[in-house]
Amino acid sequence: MDSRIWESVDHLVAWLDEQSTQSPQEERLLRLLKLSEEVGEVGAAVIGATGQNPRKGVTHTWEDVQHELCDVVFSALVALRTLTPDASRVFAERLAYVEQRSAAARPLPESSERRETAEQPETAEQAQPTRGATDPE
Repeated sequence: MDSRIWESVDHLVAWLDEQSTQSPQEERLLRLLKLSEEVGEVGAAVIGATGQNPRKGVTHTWEDVQHELCDVVFSALVALRTLTPDASRVFAERLAYVEQRSAAARPLPESSERRETAEQPETAEQAQPTRGATDPE
């Protein structure tokens, strides 16, 4: 993640800490609760963008939804940084874990499957050379 983002998060956390009238424990909980508020605003923007409230009609745009999603991300990063001074490392490690887990769950592209099967046969039948194959001697 861009180091500028973490610098901005650090500045936001420092500013919030300076302005806080709560104990550190209460402030931590309130920053975690802020996520729920922001997610609710995403929901309100989606409802507004789709006109699902017949009394109000269309009140938001999909750009508004995008902005609200960014607010969720900002709030999550601030909450994470509030929990640990090493937020960037925690985030990077978790991102690597999620990438690895999702890569393991995705099927290989067909050409990769063929290449892998040719390199590592699973059964004795698959290990037999195909017609026209030559041994490298």
